[in-house]
Amino acid sequence: MRILLVEDEPDLGAIIERTLTREKYIVDWARDGEAAWDYLQSPWAQYTVLVVDWLLPKLSGLALCQRLRETNYTLPVLMLTAKDRVEDRVQGLDAGADDYLVKPFSNAELLARLRALQRRSPHLQSRRLTLGPLTLDYDSFTIRADNGATVTLTAKEFQLLEFLMQHPQQILSRDQILYHVWSMDADLKSNVVSAQMRLLRRKLIACGAEDLIETVHGLGYRLAPGKAVNES
Repeated sequence: MRILLVEDEPDLGAIIERTLTREKYIVDWARDGEAAWDYLQSPWAQYTVLVVDWLLPKLSGLALCQRLRETNYTLPVLMLTAKDRVEDRVQGLDAGADDYLVKPFSNAELLARLRALQRRSPHLQSRRLTLGPLTLDYDSFTIRADNGATVTLTAKEFQLLEFLMQHPQQILSRDQILYHVWSMDADLKSNVVSAQMRLLRRKLIACGAEDLIETVHGLGYRLAPGKAVNES
């Protein structure tokens, strides 16, 4: 899943970013409300959750939520704030937040709140993604083939395969993969996509599915789920 984090406190933002990244989330971190709105308008960024502080420069988290809902954006929102009065919580929820987390909070509670949002959001409920002979498991970060083989994936391998499985038979360019699988401010080498694709293919070989990802020369990559998995 891709999360947009909006937090202007550098230390807290860095802690949250590390916590979410360890949990296999792709994280884009905006430092003010207007920057967050620009992220949300990007045609490449398909966020699953917005984690936003209430008090932000330029555009508050409250105003950002209101703007989202006024434009019929249904993105789940978790609001972070030091405001702990009942009337503050009511104001945040009425502005469009789906949940509310009062500072200071533990990393464990933050992650639990995100899992709760996922359970309540119909388009986020599935914990598995199945396509052809492969099943991607979000709880164990594994890929399982019809032949019973199961392999554990790294965070980036998981995110890359998830993106491919969400777009079967579609040729995906290097730029599309970069924008969807890496954070927007990541410092990347020019061969990062091809290098990561090689690592993922090694994992698929272990599942007997070495030919599922096709290289379309000059255009990009395509997942061909109709191909059989070896019964080895």
